[in-house]
Amino acid sequence: MTVYELKKNLDEIGVSDDLYSIMIGGFPNDKLCLVKEETWQVYYSERGKKVGEKCFGREEDACAYFFEKLKRYSTNISKEQHDVKNH
Repeated sequence: MTVYELKKNLDEIGVSDDLYSIMIGGFPNDKLCLVKEETWQVYYSERGKKVGEKCFGREEDACAYFFEKLKRYSTNISKEQHDVKNH
C-alpha cells in the first residue's frame, strides 16, 4: 500500500488522525509518524524525540507496519465482529 492508500484505510476504519502523522516530518507530540528521508521511517514522536524508530527500504513495507501499529485504535466495528459480540 502507498501512503495515500494508508491514509484512506486508516480513515475507513475510524482511526483518529490525532494519533498519527504521515509525511509531515518533525516531532509532533505523542504521535506515530511515517516519513521518507534516506529511508522510510516509522517512529513514535515523544517530547521532541524519535522513540522506537524502524527503517524500511520500501514504501509498502513501511505503510503495512504503520497500519498494523494503528489498526487497534479502529472505532469502526465490522458486521462480523458485531455479530460475534451479540451472540
